[in-house]
Amino acid sequence: WSQVVSEAEKIVGYPTSFMSLRCLLSDELSNIAMQVRKLVGTKHPLLDTARGFVYDSRNNLQMRGLVVLLISKAAGPSTAELSFQHDMVSGIYSSQRSLAEITELIHTAFLVHRGIVNIGELKSCDGPLKDMQFGNKMAVLSGDFLLANACTSLAQLQNTKVVELISSAIGDLVQGIYYENSKSSEENCLTDDIGISRWKEQVFLSHSALLAKSCQAAMELAKHSAEIQDMAFQYGKHMSMSHKLHSDLQPFVRESSSDTIAFSLNSAPAILHQEFRGREAWLKQIREVKHRCPCVFQQLQEAIKAGKGVTSAIDLCRCHGNRALAALERFPPSEARDALANIVYAVTRFP
Repeated sequence: WSQVVSEAEKIVGYPTSFMSLRCLLSDELSNIAMQVRKLVGTKHPLLDTARGFVYDSRNNLQMRGLVVLLISKAAGPSTAELSFQHDMVSGIYSSQRSLAEITELIHTAFLVHRGIVNIGELKSCDGPLKDMQFGNKMAVLSGDFLLANACTSLAQLQNTKVVELISSAIGDLVQGIYYENSKSSEENCLTDDIGISRWKEQVFLSHSALLAKSCQAAMELAKHSAEIQDMAFQYGKHMSMSHKLHSDLQPFVRESSSDTIAFSLNSAPAILHQEFRGREAWLKQIREVKHRCPCVFQQLQEAIKAGKGVTSAIDLCRCHGNRALAALERFPPSEARDALANIVYAVTRFP
């Protein structure tokens, strides 16, 4: 994965891992960074988010901006925009580079906002209450700051359709995160009563909508046809669905790790396992394991591995990958198109 991203970054002209550097080095965020240091020694998630900006090379937080740049280069200039080709650098318009940065800022803002903890569920080992409350305030303020910067840059693109697309993506993100955090009963805190079709709807909102609509918006900035815009949307949607499924599958397919990797009971393999077993039978198994053994995840992980949930999730991941590759067929052959295909291959291969 890291090699695929590194090669793709060379195609678009610079490493996108530094895309948000301008914003991250601003006076306002430097001040926020100084304040965040006060949280060292606590278990506030904002610290992990901050570390991820610096150290995360495996998951490549900047993947969304990179995909927007690659698909912009793969599509090239449209016949309607030939008079503006002097504004292109490495085959990408400056407005498309701005859009890629906006996409990253929005994604980063929501990552920061997700780091708000529920004060009522804290344990004494998490850290002093006043520090955790302070961490929540910092998560809200710094996330809002990034989002405000993104919205300002979005307005500067002066394209009504692009503003509409990205604004709707922000709305989708909020709705998706709301679904993730809404719990109707104590029992549903273990696992949601949803099927895989409902899971896909929720994942589209919280993980895929931003990338899909950003890819479409990049085509709109270059005045490409509605058909090309739709193909870009389909690639962004299905590639990011594959990426999420690949991520959900890691605790079940990693061979080298001897330790049990924590997984969500609302991840795709678990949801598919629940569909095969039946809701009541699955809840009964969770309750039995929970009362009998502190190593809950290990036993449930083995149960899911023994069923059809993992193989079905792998099939679904590859299905979305194939749909992303099919969308790429509408773009002319190029290095950028190959890089987009390689990203799909990287998230649809399993040991």
